[in-house]
Amino acid sequence: MSARDRLLAAAQSRVLIFDGAFGTQIQERKLTEKDYAGDLGLPADQKGNNDILALTRPDIIADITRAYLDAGSDVVSTNTFSANRISQADYKAEHLVREINLASGQIARALADEYAAKDGKPRFVAGAIGPTNKTLSLSPDVEDPGFREIDFDELVDVYHEQAAALVEGGVDFVLVETVFDTLNAKAGVMAVKRLERELEREVPVMISMTLTDLSGRNLSGHTVEAFWYAVRHAKPVTIGLNCSFGAEQLRPHVKVLSQIADTLLMVYPNAGLPNELGQYDEMPETTAGLVKDWADHGQVNILGGCCGSSPAHISAIAAAVKDSRPRAVPSPEPAMRLAGLEAFIAA
Repeated sequence: MSARDRLLAAAQSRVLIFDGAFGTQIQERKLTEKDYAGDLGLPADQKGNNDILALTRPDIIADITRAYLDAGSDVVSTNTFSANRISQADYKAEHLVREINLASGQIARALADEYAAKDGKPRFVAGAIGPTNKTLSLSPDVEDPGFREIDFDELVDVYHEQAAALVEGGVDFVLVETVFDTLNAKAGVMAVKRLERELEREVPVMISMTLTDLSGRNLSGHTVEAFWYAVRHAKPVTIGLNCSFGAEQLRPHVKVLSQIADTLLMVYPNAGLPNELGQYDEMPETTAGLVKDWADHGQVNILGGCCGSSPAHISAIAAAVKDSRPRAVPSPEPAMRLAGLEAFIAA
């Protein structure tokens, strides 16, 4: 049975649990430059390069992953949000992209398999691909709206390099997450499709959008509805929302997406809104209560946490929704009719 089929089967009986933030957990460990840089001999300071810890402090990444599995995660992600050549160029570590992603995938895969072997319950690994700090839809130069720092084909190559290493490392899915630019997401999908042709097998993709304002749009101006119809052709195993805001602010947008997406819905919000110091104060029980409301209304299939969340948040979420019925995935026909109507109006 394929990873897609196994995830769909597991999601039929209960709300599944994703993991939480890696960055928050790494920050709490007060690591030094030596921890980050190790013996790699890189020419730039590495402190803050969380992704490279898979090579220099794999024990830290394993400990965090294990903590989320102990908290009840059915799906764990790789610590590879910025493990692409664009982001790693800031640390002069772009030549290590394959090694970082391969190592992170192997860490998560080994632990997922270890926990599955203990209790017979399947665990899944999502290879996390962040958005990079480049955008295909918008110019970074206010005086030159047509300027772009990167083109579509180059970003496809960037994503492809990362996705290939993650799959080699053993991930079940490629998670294109925190999408602030819909065209960037399309480049991610294109990269995965290219990889599928090379491997001659399916590489299931998960896609997660982030909102930049309370009206429910991303940076490129797409609503959650428009975003779904823009990526629906990729047949993602999950669609959803992450980061953005806290669960309270995401409530109306989760409802909308739950009604139209004919695939699993995965949502992992921040632990509330940051305070004036940029820290997240929302207690695990508060976050769990807010997302339980989505589960009680049959709006979600997979729940987790993003910025500011911890194993305690994931444990509280798992306990809160353990008896909740999972969202029933709607038939594609109504969504197709609505998409056709929107296309007709746009024409």
